[in-house]
Amino acid sequence: MYIARTLMAALERASATFPAVLVTGPRQVGKTTLLEHAAEQGRRYVSLDSPTIRSLARNDPELFFQTYSPPLLIDEVQYAPGLFPFIKMIADRQKKNGLFWMTGSQQFQLMKHVSESLAGRVAILDLLGLSQAEKAGRPDTPPFHPENTAAPSAPPPTLRGVYALIQKGSYPALYADPKLDGETFYSSYIRTYLERDVHDLLNVSNEATFVNFMRAVAARTGQLLNYADLSRDLGVSQNTVKAWLSVLQTSGIVYLLQPYAKNLTSRLIKSPKLYFLDTGLCCYLTGWNTPETLEAGAMSGALLETYVVSEIIKSYWHNGMRPWLSFYRDKNACEIDLLIEKNGVLHPIEIKKTAAPRGTDIRHFAALKNHGLSTGHGAVICFVPQRLPMNRDVDMIPVGLL
Repeated sequence: MYIARTLMAALERASATFPAVLVTGPRQVGKTTLLEHAAEQGRRYVSLDSPTIRSLARNDPELFFQTYSPPLLIDEVQYAPGLFPFIKMIADRQKKNGLFWMTGSQQFQLMKHVSESLAGRVAILDLLGLSQAEKAGRPDTPPFHPENTAAPSAPPPTLRGVYALIQKGSYPALYADPKLDGETFYSSYIRTYLERDVHDLLNVSNEATFVNFMRAVAARTGQLLNYADLSRDLGVSQNTVKAWLSVLQTSGIVYLLQPYAKNLTSRLIKSPKLYFLDTGLCCYLTGWNTPETLEAGAMSGALLETYVVSEIIKSYWHNGMRPWLSFYRDKNACEIDLLIEKNGVLHPIEIKKTAAPRGTDIRHFAALKNHGLSTGHGAVICFVPQRLPMNRDVDMIPVGLL
């Protein structure tokens, strides 16, 4: 079963504008499926997962492109970065757009080689797991913004429905096959992730220690990142924690939300907030096995915040856009969960597990104006049944409308 993806429109625009398009993202989020579904007749497919083809691509790129000529879809291109200079030469010689479609994991080496060899010739698009809108059959949903008033015709999910989505996660395989058990899927996913991605980037002698690290990070989703705290709990150095966390970040497992700053040298607080990009994986690692226990449990609020932030990120990335997102916290302990910056204007967002938000929930929005910052319409994302105004400047928006 194919689920229509929001990124399809951005892919078509990019392919009509650039000689090459690279779709990056974590494993098993549907990168290959999307490109195969979008591919026109005559576009060849080749996967570098095959050891024989990978060897040819690495050892004789010129013969590789004589064997597999464009228009071409190259899967798992990170295994042969030596192809990129040849892609550049072919693109410059043929002067056509849409010659190469590629998929790859978000890894240091991949992006380094892409930026060095294909600058100005490649569009880079990011794909995560299924968004809430995609699951609901709304792939044309625009990026989230408090001023967007369009609403789907179907009613949004209830509290229990939202927590079921949080606990299940967003990997397409879980929705394509209803019989697939989440525990089995995530156990296999972590094993594959360790074998393919972690070993490629790190020399981890003890896989169990790295899995414990992932569990410790998952338990801190929605919190300020504290390297010293993780180092102490795991019994490894802070440098090791930073290296391991960078792998989770570049492979699309976690997202670091930076604090708001007027400029690069002035920050209200130095530590970013850490979010898992798939709540199902986070639930698996932290032992929340049912939506009911999750909703009633200690991580209920943190995972709701994680879910909303990841959905907002998807709404932009899947539309081919990179938003200016941050959070706010100052020395007076004023905190705002999320800021969306657009045209120099800050739009504050609070995320609350309630169906009746109060004025105290948005009291810190005023801190932005007190600092002389330009502010626009804000929102409280919560469990109200429909979009309603809270005051002239803030709306209450159901989680299910994301």
